[in-house]
Amino acid sequence: MPATDTLLDVADLHAGYGKAEVLSGIALRVRRGGVVTVIGPNGAGKSTLLNSLMGLLPSRGRIVFDGESVADVPLEERVMRGLALVPERRELFGTMTVEDNLVLGGYRQMRRGVANWRAAIDRVFELFPRLQERRAQVAGTLSGGERQMLAGGRALMAGPQLLMLDEPSLGLAPLVVREVFRTIEQLRASGVSILLIEQNARAALEVSDYGYVLETGALALQGPAAELARDPRVIDTYLGARAP
Repeated sequence: MPATDTLLDVADLHAGYGKAEVLSGIALRVRRGGVVTVIGPNGAGKSTLLNSLMGLLPSRGRIVFDGESVADVPLEERVMRGLALVPERRELFGTMTVEDNLVLGGYRQMRRGVANWRAAIDRVFELFPRLQERRAQVAGTLSGGERQMLAGGRALMAGPQLLMLDEPSLGLAPLVVREVFRTIEQLRASGVSILLIEQNARAALEVSDYGYVLETGALALQGPAAELARDPRVIDTYLGARAP
């Protein structure tokens, strides 16, 4: 992809926990307005990748975001620059209402002095009408699908340039999973760049432009998502059935 279109450029990324290295020499790119997915087995290092990009884990290597290195930038500053992560565990404020969780998500925009930043709540409610119905409900009482919607909505309140999603369909009913992926398509249409970590490889590749396969901390395959979906190795290992 042309460098001028690149929003996130990662090269030779190493990260782990203590002396245990989980990621070894990762290189990937996310273009502006694109959706990139990373698939792979449990324990391959997918969540470690997102946590290191967000600054939640120490790492070494090149992380260039929007033309500037953020490799040595702390978590809070990465948020202010436009990176947002929706973690696998959602990490909502369970004793607060849906609307209050969303307001807290707008902290970046408030700090930047964005006028009328609270209006972003209306956009979130357009994407997730169910959240509007539950706006006064305590977050801890929401269903799994509703919690995922709220976690995504709260991240969007920050007006991110890059939204990183860690297993957004995990533990959700099939009907809700389809709704989650429809929302990802809506976000792409609105211009939000997305880096998606997902166990549901088939659905992830269908909504993505480009894909990477991460195995035991290293990239095993990469390419346009449509091509990966036809790759016999991906089909046999991750999609469950050989394409006709």
